[in-house]
Amino acid sequence: MVNSIKQRDTIFKVFSYIFAIAMVIFAIFPIVYTILGSFKTNAELTQGGSFLPSQWHFENYKTAFFQSNFLFYGMNSVIVSLSVLVIAVITTSMAGYTFARRNFYGKKLLLTLYSALVFIALGSVTLYPTYSVLLSLHLNKSLFGLIIALVGGQITNVLLVTGFVKTIPMELDEAAIIDGCSNYRIFFQIIFPLLRPILAVVALFSFRTAWNDYLTSFILSIFSPSVKTLTVAVVQMKYSINAAAEWHIMLAGASIAIIPILIVYLFANKQFINGLTAGAVKG
Repeated sequence: MVNSIKQRDTIFKVFSYIFAIAMVIFAIFPIVYTILGSFKTNAELTQGGSFLPSQWHFENYKTAFFQSNFLFYGMNSVIVSLSVLVIAVITTSMAGYTFARRNFYGKKLLLTLYSALVFIALGSVTLYPTYSVLLSLHLNKSLFGLIIALVGGQITNVLLVTGFVKTIPMELDEAAIIDGCSNYRIFFQIIFPLLRPILAVVALFSFRTAWNDYLTSFILSIFSPSVKTLTVAVVQMKYSINAAAEWHIMLAGASIAIIPILIVYLFANKQFINGLTAGAVKG
């Protein structure tokens, strides 16, 4: 009996390792393929062949850097992504605190409707209404308008913060009220610092979503190229002046565009893991 249990546990561990390794391969392979493809010629890339480049063409990165106007559009992406990050952290933390700690008329209905939207993929359906609103506010040709458009859709982040706030003892709020603290002081001086692990998750998700966004940025940049982000510029590098597809240049630009995301993750890695762990255990 004991041996059969040990054998079952061993088989389970083996399959768990195999599954984990397979998931890692599926996640890393596109990135590795992109990086290796960025060193190939366009003919070698499109015709297939060896996985590794026959010759390493480092000049692809130089071409991509200048052709995409990396510094200008990269700065646009940094401004938009950091702005979305800051606004998302502030709004989701306040909304999550309100849902978790405050009772108001229609709270259950609002929370139910809010939660239901998690399972509805609106996608491009919201592009026209969003653009119409920005157009009526004369924000359709500015980075601020793009930031407002991208900062929406924080439903999952709000629910994450709500669940995390519920794990914080109410005694902290009650003790602060006895000491004469206002609601704003309770939130900003007591609750907000305790939300650091989950807010790191929100910050990373918000930054990644804003940095990788293509469709919204592309729509707004059609009539105002100055608000074009790096993602849009990288995709447009696929076509040269002669309208010939240059996939190797686009992959080189995409490889450069990955770097900021990796830097942000390296700095937020510890808090990100702590936030996910805390959410998994406490939520």
